Amino acid sequence: AKAKEFIANVNNDPNLPEKEEADVPFFGKMMVCKPHIISLQNDRGTQYQAYIRVQNELAAAYNELRDEVAKQKWGKTFAELDEKQQEAVQMIYPQKISEAEPKNYGGGSKSAPAAN
Repeated sequence: AKAKEFIANVNNDPNLPEKEEADVPFFGKMMVCKPHIISLQNDRGTQYQAYIRVQNELAAAYNELRDEVAKQKWGKTFAELDEKQQEAVQMIYPQKISEAEPKNYGGGSKSAPAAN
């Protein structure tokens, strides 16, 4: 639910993804999420399952938002739309998720001493 709130930014909160007006096919002029990237970065000690849960939560949020728009406009799920309709919905909620290199948080770094 938090990921969906973040992406949708219905109250146009300046701390969330910005919105801009765009001319979206089938919808006309409307406020859409500006192109943005959600970057995932984890601690090297993070369990893989926890990392995957976060990834899945983000993907599910985009899927739910796209389904809501599709159902509102055409009475179909996003997957049931034709290619042009899907492209239009993707303009409203563009999905960009990147994976950054894991970091060592928490100070438990065990780096080898520099060779002289």
